[in-house]
Amino acid sequence: MIFLTFFLGLIANFIGYIPPGNINLTLVRITINRGFKQALQFITAFSCVEFFFTFFIMHAAKWLSAQVHLDVVIDWVMFALFFTLGIITWLNRKKPPETKYSEHASIKYGIILGFVNPMQVPFWMITGTYLITHEWILDGNVALIIFSIGSAGGSFLCLLLYARFAQYIKSKFALSTRVINTSIAILFFALAGYHVVKRVYLAVKPKTIAQQKR
Repeated sequence: MIFLTFFLGLIANFIGYIPPGNINLTLVRITINRGFKQALQFITAFSCVEFFFTFFIMHAAKWLSAQVHLDVVIDWVMFALFFTLGIITWLNRKKPPETKYSEHASIKYGIILGFVNPMQVPFWMITGTYLITHEWILDGNVALIIFSIGSAGGSFLCLLLYARFAQYIKSKFALSTRVINTSIAILFFALAGYHVVKRVYLAVKPKTIAQQKR
């Protein structure tokens, strides 16, 4: 049961970080601009925070799922986050990569983004509630600690693959820093636009249905 709990946490969070988001796109930018060592520091710091983040969210999953308009708040927070990251990346697209960085810069960055990670809230609300309700894992502290360790391991493995992929792309293709940063900035803006369109669509949809019934 302990191994299953750990394995479920690892697989669930590994899958959770496969889709492009603020974390893995930021990691790609760090890997290409700063090197694999800085990327590894970011991944390690982020995964450590992910343990505590998962443990807290799993404890609060049932309470969070009952909160009204929480999905709206998360969407607007994600819009602001993606838009801000897009602007920062866009403004720095022409700057050549620095040769020296602070020894702990990526560690601090990983810790900050580990806490400012709203996309994981709905993910664990759905996944956590499902696993607990179907008794795949227990909701006691020991079980959730083991599950959270697996979750941290899952995020570490998935992000490590992202970093290796970014390193491979950099070594095989002669892409300039400007092209890479511009592409990542566009992805950030696209993800920000997705959350705006989603909220507008969900706001207009009930009115359209009401009009059709008249």
